[in-house]
Amino acid sequence: MYVLYTENSSAFFKKIFYAYKKGEVKMAEPLIHTKIIGRVMVITLSRSPAMNALSQELISQLNHSLRQAEADSEIGAMVITGDEKAFAAGADIKEMKDLTFQKVFAEDFIETWEYLSKCRKPTIAAVSGYALGGGCELAMMCDIILAADTAQFGQPEITLGTIPGAGGTQRLTHLLGKVKAMELCLTGRLMDAQEAERCGLVARVVPEKKLMDEALSMAKKIADFSLPAVQMIKEAICAAENMPLTQGIRFERHLFQASFALEDRKEGMNAFLEKRKPSFKNK
Repeated sequence: MYVLYTENSSAFFKKIFYAYKKGEVKMAEPLIHTKIIGRVMVITLSRSPAMNALSQELISQLNHSLRQAEADSEIGAMVITGDEKAFAAGADIKEMKDLTFQKVFAEDFIETWEYLSKCRKPTIAAVSGYALGGGCELAMMCDIILAADTAQFGQPEITLGTIPGAGGTQRLTHLLGKVKAMELCLTGRLMDAQEAERCGLVARVVPEKKLMDEALSMAKKIADFSLPAVQMIKEAICAAENMPLTQGIRFERHLFQASFALEDRKEGMNAFLEKRKPSFKNK
């Protein structure tokens, strides 16, 4: 039995503690680490011996931290990163190799990975080293990808006799177009950071030593703006992927009009006219 999340009850904690002492419960190994810096939560994938391979346990812990950030009114943005060798080098092949069609279909295997793409607060992937397979897909679920000059992206599932399963064929096509997505997915070729920037996969490429400083600077800037306005912008841009232009413009206009109900909109405009820095209350 693995226990990761616990109820806020002293009796429950005592029960788990004594069960752990008896060897009846094995505490889940922490596969991610989180740090709060101002209004930013930094989530670090921490499974270095396996190049941050994405096991189900790692995804479970990641989702738990994302839910905490989403529920915390003091958090305005999240940065997700790995280490200098790998953001995430793919899914955990050892965990997957003996799975059957019946099991993965019945359990909708990998569906839980999509939680990151559903977060309402902005997410930034700070990618250094390999972002391959599931790692590339995880990065693409974020709103912004900031890449170190050492980053490499790819969907090499074809070399394993399978296909991307967490949105690789779909998000690559949306971001890069059919031809480039076909080439990468059908050949398994890796793409360096400079090519990824030229193709529009990443927002910017920075020196590896400056990656986290740049990611935090970007996240802090976003988090200091009005959270409702930030969420409206994110919703509008995400909707653009699935709407015809005329419908998207109408959707954007409705959100723009809705922003006039925000206290922050009034504060922002007054501050501009009064030549001062706005004090947003996220209302």
